[in-house]
Amino acid sequence: MSATPFLDGVATADEIRATAEHLASLQLPSGMIQWFPGGHSDPWNHIESAMALDVAGLHKEAEHAYEWLAEIQRDDGSWHAYYRPDGSVEDAKLDSNVCAYIATGVWHHWRSTWDRGFVENMWPTVVRALDFVMSLRRDDGVPLWAVEPDGQPWDYALLTGTASIQHALRCGSHIGEALGEPRPDWSRAAATMCEVIRTQPHAFQPKDRWAMDWYYPVLTSALTGAHAKARMADGWDRFVMEGLGVRCVDDEPWITASETAECAIAYATLGDMTTATDLLRWTQPHRNMSPSGAPLTATPDAATAGAYWTGIVHGGDEGRVLFPFDEHTSYTAAAVILAVDAITQTTQAANLFVERTPFLP
Repeated sequence: MSATPFLDGVATADEIRATAEHLASLQLPSGMIQWFPGGHSDPWNHIESAMALDVAGLHKEAEHAYEWLAEIQRDDGSWHAYYRPDGSVEDAKLDSNVCAYIATGVWHHWRSTWDRGFVENMWPTVVRALDFVMSLRRDDGVPLWAVEPDGQPWDYALLTGTASIQHALRCGSHIGEALGEPRPDWSRAAATMCEVIRTQPHAFQPKDRWAMDWYYPVLTSALTGAHAKARMADGWDRFVMEGLGVRCVDDEPWITASETAECAIAYATLGDMTTATDLLRWTQPHRNMSPSGAPLTATPDAATAGAYWTGIVHGGDEGRVLFPFDEHTSYTAAAVILAVDAITQTTQAANLFVERTPFLP
């Protein structure tokens, strides 16, 4: 079993394990991981949590999460956008990025465990999902964001979603190579998407207000080298509040720990571990703050031990307040765990977001 990652000033190994145990507590008997107790789940954030479980060594829980997705996958390879705890569908649309992310998660699990048998069992699920996403590509090679369950497609693509999809396609290609079932069409499609991201910014629905559109092309290595460094430098003053974290949107003082942790991963892909560590250190108040906005003076109860508050709004007469109030989300905790691993390069899957020749056992 690999060591549990830790990062001085951010989280000890015991704290990472406590956060992972919090994620495990949100997993239902079906395998579904809720956003919060009694909350819904979406496959993308569900997979993010499964990856965090693997980082902390909770491999059986991670496998159960992937098995839930395999069980509920639609015949066309897709999943609905949101599910309720009872398994019913809350939002029926079929989001291309949500569907593609299974390949990222399964490749991460392979790297975490080297369990070939489990990945072989998941391979048909991955193939159906990625082929579904491939079917949604426009003439320029970019996948539409979503399609209705009746087959009616939406009419635009998203930059963040496309960046994540091309990374998932490369992960899927690595799985195929490892299993002796190569899919070079996925790699070619990913390269085309990266070219569009680099050269045709107007190919996507404008979402400039959102931080994810700033850092996600770098986090996923859709942009690399000088292009990536320039993009991160260009967005820093718009999205970062020094000492506090990354704004979810550039026109509000609303810091979200998940965006801050993901941005840290983006800087880690550039090799700038100092900035990455600073960003992640700024998530500490999200772990150590009470719902009233004051630092915790006592150990949180078992239900929230290791959890991270979703967001904090800074400024105004009240100083800082939680928003949404009293909400701690699974995907926020998962992003912090993944960022600690990306910075420290502790586990065998730590460089998931850095493109390189796949390391096989």
